[in-house]
Amino acid sequence: MNFIFSTPTLEEFVQLLRAWRFWTLGAMLGAALGMAGYYLAPPPYRAQATVNVDFNLEEALPQDSDRQQFYYLEREARKLEELAWSDAVLEQVSGVAPISVEALRAKYLQLSQPAEAGWHFYANNADPQIAERLASAWANAFAQKVQAEIDSGNVNSFVKLEVTQSKNLPKARSIPLGSYLLAGAFGLLTLAAFARLFLKPKHT
Repeated sequence: MNFIFSTPTLEEFVQLLRAWRFWTLGAMLGAALGMAGYYLAPPPYRAQATVNVDFNLEEALPQDSDRQQFYYLEREARKLEELAWSDAVLEQVSGVAPISVEALRAKYLQLSQPAEAGWHFYANNADPQIAERLASAWANAFAQKVQAEIDSGNVNSFVKLEVTQSKNLPKARSIPLGSYLLAGAFGLLTLAAFARLFLKPKHT
């Protein structure tokens, strides 16, 4: 069994690199396996809703330093992110589909990196229509909750929100077919190369 742990020779590496038929056939076979996996166990659909967030930095801190502006943006963005994942917001989202708040957080919902400008609210589901309803409900519930917090003084009054996309949402598979093809081709070639270099007994 020492051949398993022996180091491949330079000649073996050169032979492997020259085996263009091996690489071509392996890539095609791996891509075919990736395609089969995509259609046999397809990834869920993903819908995207968008809320435009404007922190109105120039009005909120007209004469402050860059550091103060940075901390203002970080603080307010963190507040809004916490509201997006709050029980009050997600309970409204769970009302549009029989999914618990815990499951929404863990599996079905994703939030784009929060910053100024567009916040993207993603929802995943095997049914594209349910994914669309979840994403739309999440974006609208978030905007309503933030506005309520602004009115009560818990969020800076200079923060402005607008739900810019909550109907007729774009829906696509959460992982594209191309990723499956690349993963299948690369994975099979890696395993085949490993087997060729490390697992094949050396002839004496």
